[in-house]
Amino acid sequence: MTPTARWRRETVRIQAAELFEQMIKPSSVARRLRVSVKSVYQWHQLWWDGGRQALASRGPSGSRCRLSPRSLEKLAGYLEQGPAAHGWVEDQVWTASRVATLIGRKFHVSYSVSGATRLMHRLGFSPQVPARRVAERDEQAVAAWKEATWAEVKGPGRRAEATSASRTKPASPAGRPEDEPGADVG
Repeated sequence: MTPTARWRRETVRIQAAELFEQMIKPSSVARRLRVSVKSVYQWHQLWWDGGRQALASRGPSGSRCRLSPRSLEKLAGYLEQGPAAHGWVEDQVWTASRVATLIGRKFHVSYSVSGATRLMHRLGFSPQVPARRVAERDEQAVAAWKEATWAEVKGPGRRAEATSASRTKPASPAGRPEDEPGADVG
């Protein structure tokens, strides 16, 4: 959430505190401020226990980034160098797992794969999934198999007009009810 959005939400909570001080019921406060009744009851309890200060914003939610701004700059530089510069020569993609490993090696900080993904997005990168192909794969043989063998194995399938998605109403013989003899088409 942006600082502006947090400030807006805090302003609404402070307005609720002012209304609580005037002994206005939480349900009326919710209507006036156009927020949920559940939220207002939670705010009321906080206000009751700790006053207006309890409704103040506590800053950004979520865990803090474990890398300093300088380290983030360095990481972006490392990512721009490419995986080969850091020992991954088999394919040139940054997977989230590789980035998590790179962070551990360079900054001695442990990141999960999902945490590395979020960090990559924050830096303007996206994790990639390498195409897993056997090195000995013969593309010509694969194409020939698809044309010859797959056509035989696949089979013809069912006709589209003879099927019905309904379990209780079978498909009409022609496929559409309006094609049935005697159906009025208007």
